[in-house]
Amino acid sequence: MTRIAGKNILITGGANGIGRRIALELARRGGNIVVWDINRKNLDHVVAEIGAVARRKPRGYLCDVSDRKDVYRVATTVNSEVGAIDILVNNAGVVSGKRFLDLADEKIETTFRVNALAPFWMTKAFLPSMIERNQGHIVNIASAAGLIGTSQLTDYCASKWAMVGFDESLRVELKQSAPRVRTTIVCPYYINTGMFDGVKSRFSFLLPILDEQKVAWRIADAIEHNRSRLWMPPIVYTVAPLRVLPVWMFDKIANLLGLNVAMEDFRGRASTVRGRTSHRRSTR
Repeated sequence: MTRIAGKNILITGGANGIGRRIALELARRGGNIVVWDINRKNLDHVVAEIGAVARRKPRGYLCDVSDRKDVYRVATTVNSEVGAIDILVNNAGVVSGKRFLDLADEKIETTFRVNALAPFWMTKAFLPSMIERNQGHIVNIASAAGLIGTSQLTDYCASKWAMVGFDESLRVELKQSAPRVRTTIVCPYYINTGMFDGVKSRFSFLLPILDEQKVAWRIADAIEHNRSRLWMPPIVYTVAPLRVLPVWMFDKIANLLGLNVAMEDFRGRASTVRGRTSHRRSTR
């Protein structure tokens, strides 16, 4: 099991959405919390929130995880001021929610810098110490969109597929070089954090919009029990076996479940709430 109490835990995009919930849940379980975010006001707010439930004073750092140099700079500061990170939660994420040809080139690049490349830089910054100590845990918050492509999420799906592949390759490498350093890949359906406001589910009993507090609790539980994979809800686990079907049948099932119309009324997080809000750049 991975012990949370007393461990140094870093969460990216931790000042809003599911990142904030994860930070609070891990703090309640005794973790020493370090939050990275791009928004100073939200960062200060969540650090105060965590401080009310944490055993040890939390720390917050401004960092744009889409900027490799900024990641390495702030990581150096964290290692000096906090010490080695035991659990890294790669959570920061953005969504555009537009059809492919409506996506500005800059939006696509931003999606990949935050969703796909940032976990590389974060892991490069903190993994060496974990390997040296042969202990640690890296949690990659991906998405069910990283398992199946759907309409209006071309850039988001592709970036999350990249994250799933990154986690899988990293997992097998670590089994060879540092078997006590664990990874967990998290692939949830839509979560009610505000990031995906406006999405709809045709069959809510099969594909419910997930509650952020319950998701945070399950992620914390997965860390403690060294679960390599956490997909939510359970029907998400059927995506892999469905791929043996002919493409036309696979697509028909996805359409029947309403996956390709779920984003039709997508609004995203309003610009006045906490988190990455400009241009719908909202953290999970």
